[in-house]
Amino acid sequence: MKGRAKKWLRFRTTTLLVFFLVLFIALISRAYQLQVLSGKTLKVQADKQHTSTLQFQPERSLILDRNGEKLAASIMVDSVCANPSKIDNLEEVSSKLSSVLGIKRRSLLKKLSKSRNFCWVARKISPSQAESVKDIAIEGIFSIKEPKRFYPNRELAGQLLGFAGLDSRGLEGLELKYDSYLKGSPNKIFLGKDAKGGKIYSGDNPTAGKKSKNYNLILTIDSRIQYLVESQLNDAIKKTGAKGGVAVVMNPKTGEILAMANMPGFNPNTFFRYSPESWKNKVITDCFDPGSTFKPFLLAASLEENVIDENNRFYCENGSYAVGDRVIRDVKKYEDLSFREIIKYSSNIGAVKISEVLGKEKFYQYIQKFGFGSKTGIDLPGESSGILRQAEDWTKVDTATISFGQGISVTAIQLISAFSAIANHGVLMKPYVVRGLIDQNNRVVKEFTPTVIRKVISPATAEKLTSVLIDVVEGEGGTGRSAQIANVTIAGKSGTSQKFDFAEGSYSHDKVSVSFMGFFPAEDPCAVILVVLDEPANHRWGGVAAAPVFKNIAESILYWVEPSSLTTCATKTGRHDSGPTNLPASTSDVNTSDMADYSVKYVNLTSSDESTMPDFRGMSIRNALKLSQERGIDLKIVGSGWALKQDPLPGVPTESNKSCTVSFSTGY
Repeated sequence: MKGRAKKWLRFRTTTLLVFFLVLFIALISRAYQLQVLSGKTLKVQADKQHTSTLQFQPERSLILDRNGEKLAASIMVDSVCANPSKIDNLEEVSSKLSSVLGIKRRSLLKKLSKSRNFCWVARKISPSQAESVKDIAIEGIFSIKEPKRFYPNRELAGQLLGFAGLDSRGLEGLELKYDSYLKGSPNKIFLGKDAKGGKIYSGDNPTAGKKSKNYNLILTIDSRIQYLVESQLNDAIKKTGAKGGVAVVMNPKTGEILAMANMPGFNPNTFFRYSPESWKNKVITDCFDPGSTFKPFLLAASLEENVIDENNRFYCENGSYAVGDRVIRDVKKYEDLSFREIIKYSSNIGAVKISEVLGKEKFYQYIQKFGFGSKTGIDLPGESSGILRQAEDWTKVDTATISFGQGISVTAIQLISAFSAIANHGVLMKPYVVRGLIDQNNRVVKEFTPTVIRKVISPATAEKLTSVLIDVVEGEGGTGRSAQIANVTIAGKSGTSQKFDFAEGSYSHDKVSVSFMGFFPAEDPCAVILVVLDEPANHRWGGVAAAPVFKNIAESILYWVEPSSLTTCATKTGRHDSGPTNLPASTSDVNTSDMADYSVKYVNLTSSDESTMPDFRGMSIRNALKLSQERGIDLKIVGSGWALKQDPLPGVPTESNKSCTVSFSTGY
C-alpha cells in the first residue's frame, strides 16, 4: 500500500509539472506573438483607439523674381480651436467669440455643441483678432500657429502667381504648377481620446515632422517690368473703354518671360472675393483671332518658299475682292502693291493674293512650324492649344480669311513666341517663367535653361521680314507709326480682328480685339512686347489703341535698361548679325553657362555728380535710402514699393537744397 501511494504521488507531481510547463510555454509563445510578431500592428490599432493626428502644412517656400524680390511668402498667423468639455457656458462663449471673430453666434454655438473635446473655431485670423481672443482668456479656447500665404505686392502678377488655399495647397498659377516643390512635408500634433472616443487637445503647438524638402522658386519675371506693363495696360483699358487686356514681354533669344500681365487683375491675398474668371491667366488660356498680326507669318512662309520677291506687284482690286461667296474689303482702296506695302498698309486683299500664290498646304505647314495649333509647353497650368483646322478642310474662303488672321484662333503666348522667332533670326524658343529652384541654403537644386524648339525660317528671310516690319512703324503711312520711339528702331505689326458672335453664328461688326506686337532694337532685339485689348469702346484699331501702349512700355523699359545689354545679349547663344551659326540640334548644345549675361539688365541712371540731385526713380526704398545717405540727402518717403516720382527732379543742383521727397507705389 505504501508503494502504491508513492507511485500515485509521483504521478500527480509529474502531471502538475507538465501542466505548468505547458502553460508556461503557452504564455511565453503568446507574449512573443503579441510583443514581437504582432507588435507593430497592435500599436497602430492602439494609437487609433487612443490618439488621433492633425496635420499642419509648414510654411510654403518663397517665390522670387529674377532680382530676388519677394512675390509670394508665408507668414505665421493664429488659428483658434476649442475643447468644449472645458467650457462651462457655451452660449456665453459663443457670444463673446462671435463679436471678436465676426462669425455668427448660432454658427459658433453649433460647432461647439457638436464636438465634445476638440473643434476648429476659426482658421488663420488677423493679428488684431488673435489679440482679442487672448484678452478674453476663455478656458477651453486655444490658439495654434499656422502659415498663411501672403502676396506683398497685392495684384502684381496675380494670375501668373495664382494662390494657395486654406490648407496651403496651390490652387492656381505657379502655386499650383510647382506645388510639390513649394509646400514641403506636413507638421503634426497628436490628440488624445477619451473613453468615448472624443478628441482631447492639450493646447500644444504642432511638433515638427520630417525635415521639409521645399524649395524657393526663382522666376524669369522682373517685377519692375511687370509693374510697368500692368500700369500701362490698366491705363489703356480706362482710356479705350476696353473690357480687359493682356500684355507680355519676352526675351526672344532665350524664351524668358520678363512680364505677363492680365487686366482686370485680382488680389491673391483675397482670391475668394473674386470670380473664378478673374483668376484665369488669359495669356495662356484664352484664344482669339489674331487679325493682321498674323500677316507677317504668311509673308515669312512666302519669302522662305521663294514664291514672291521684291519685283512682284499684287493688284488689290481698289478695296473690294470677291472670294467664293464672300467679299474681302480693305479700309482704303489700293491698286498695285508690293509685299512690303501690303504689310505696311495692312491690306487684307494683298494678303489674300499672297496666300493664293503660296497655296494652302505650304501655308498650313508654316503655321504649324511657328507653333500655332499646339501648346508652347510653357511651365504654367491650363495652356490652350488654340484652334487650327486641318488644311484639307479649308475652303477657298478659309484660306483667304486665315491669311489676314480670321478663321484661326491663337493664344497670346503662341503669338509672341512665334513673333519672337522672327526677332531671333528664325529660331523658335520655348517660353518659360521659372529660372530655377534653390533650397533653404540658397543652393541651386534645379535650373531651367533656354530650349530651342526648331528653326522655322532662315536668317536671311528673318532679316528681310524685319526690314518690312520696320517699315510698318517707321515708314510713311505705316499702321504702326504710333509705336515710334526716338533714336530706337522698332519692328512691329498692328492687328484688328472682329470677334466671333456665337449667339449670331457669325463675326460681330461691333466687337473687336485690337493688338500690337513689336521688338526692339530691331538690329539686335532683346525684348518683344505684345499688347492685346479686348473690345475697346473707342479707338478700335490696333495701330491707334494698342501701339501707344507698346510705345509706353518700351520707353519705360529702355529708361532702366543698360544700353550695352541691348546690343550684346545675343552673343551668349552664338547668334550674330548674320544669324545663328551652328544651330544646336538639341537644347544641350545651347550655351547657357551664364544666364545673367544675356538677360535684360537694369541700372539706375543716376548722375555721378554729387552736386546735383540723383535720380531715385525706379529704386526700392532700401536702395533709395542707401543712395541718399551716401549723398547726404534728407530723403522723405511717401508710400511703398518702387519710386515713381521725386521732387526736386534729377539733375537739380543740391547746394541750396539737400532734401528730396520721393513717392513710392506698388499699385495703380
